[in-house]
Parts: sequence; C-alpha cells; structure tokens
Amino acid sequence: MGKVVGFEISSQEPEKAVAFYSKVFGWKVEEPKWDYRAISTEGTGINGGISKGPYDYPHGTRIQIEVEDIEEAISRAKDNGAMVVREKMDFDGFYLAYLVDPTGNGIGLIQKR
Repeated sequence: MGKVVGFEISSQEPEKAVAFYSKVFGWKVEEPKWDYRAISTEGTGINGGISKGPYDYPHGTRIQIEVEDIEEAISRAKDNGAMVVREKMDFDGFYLAYLVDPTGNGIGLIQKR
C-alpha cells in the first residue's frame, strides 16, 4: 500500500515561497539541492520541499507517495487513467516519478532503494 510521505510546493518564485512558509509556519528550509529546498515541519506533520516549478507543473502542490515498486505503481496508475509527466528518475537513495491522476491532480511516486 502506498503511503503519503511528503509534499512538494512548486512556485515560479521559490525564494518568496520559502520566506512565506518559514515565517508563517516556522518551517525549517535547507539550502537548495537539485533546485529543491527540503522542508522540515519539526515533527508537526509530514516533511516536504519547495522548488521552482517546471514547465509541466509551474505552480501547485503535489503529494509524494512511497511505493515498493515504482515501475509497477506507474503501470497500475496508467491502467487506471493516470498520465506520466516525468518517467522514473534516479536520485541518491531513491527513484521518483511524476504523474497526473485522472482528475488532474499531480502526484509524485517515490521508491527507496
């Protein structure tokens, strides 16, 4: 079963978004890595990140769902009407793919190595 493990806020002004969320909610934001700023909510909820939104998702929020087998999850999602926005990408310690569900909501799939 997939579980929600994080969120990603896409913005065309990531520094402005960082300032807002850190000042309003007290979130701790790390320095950018891969143009992504990891966020710690300090045990009050799930952690996430802020990044400059890419051309295919310029602004909005995606939940990140951890799966055991990302290729199988992508296949099941496609069979049930999802569109793959970014195929499986390889990062340090995990794989990540971006999809849009049949109703237009963006999601990320993560598989730890």
